[in-house]
Amino acid sequence: MRLSRSFAVIAALALALGLGPALAQTEAPPVLVPPPVLDEAKGKTGSETAVLAGGCFWGVQAVFQHVKGVSRVVSGYAGGDKAEPTYEQVSSGRTGHAESVEIRFDPAQVSYGEILRIYFSVAHNPTELDRQGPDEGTQYRSDIFTADAEQARIARAYIDQLDAAHVFPEKIVTRIDPAQRFWPAEDYHQDFLTLHPDVPYIMFFDMPKLASLKRLFPDAWREQPVLVSQAHG
Repeated sequence: MRLSRSFAVIAALALALGLGPALAQTEAPPVLVPPPVLDEAKGKTGSETAVLAGGCFWGVQAVFQHVKGVSRVVSGYAGGDKAEPTYEQVSSGRTGHAESVEIRFDPAQVSYGEILRIYFSVAHNPTELDRQGPDEGTQYRSDIFTADAEQARIARAYIDQLDAAHVFPEKIVTRIDPAQRFWPAEDYHQDFLTLHPDVPYIMFFDMPKLASLKRLFPDAWREQPVLVSQAHG
């Protein structure tokens, strides 16, 4: 998510010329993937948590903040072996962490499989290895951190299903790892898109994700995002 000087110059010129939408379209277009054949049982109640990594957490957080049935989405770090990692440490690529989001949701309203469908369709590109867009390194990898055996089974079956159907032009490289401790990111990273919609990175790489979510998943779209500062618990 750190903008290079050259990209910052291009972004400024694009804004001045009104070419922001065109620059955003240089990324691969979203793919509406089919629903998972294997999902958790209908009628499940209570609260469930999913932890997903898909590049810069600003945009991934914003996507799921606009999904009905989601009650809280926190940006943070998962998958590494360093306690209480900082953004600077994770950005070095040496801690093993990935920028991730922790999603709390009601499975009676949106299932784990539906969360993964949105993740694969609009939140990121699952065929990019250790990178997303302009961001490179293992800290930007595509990774599903599963809370239990059921989540792992659903995630693995879904990736196999999408690969077998050749939904994407290349093989999915998303990892599936057992959940470790999730470390919330610094406060200034939370709700970043909502608070800073005019940042060039947000405009070019993340706003199109929200537009795709609203267009491809109209029944799941929530107009007002659930913000960390407003959520309870």
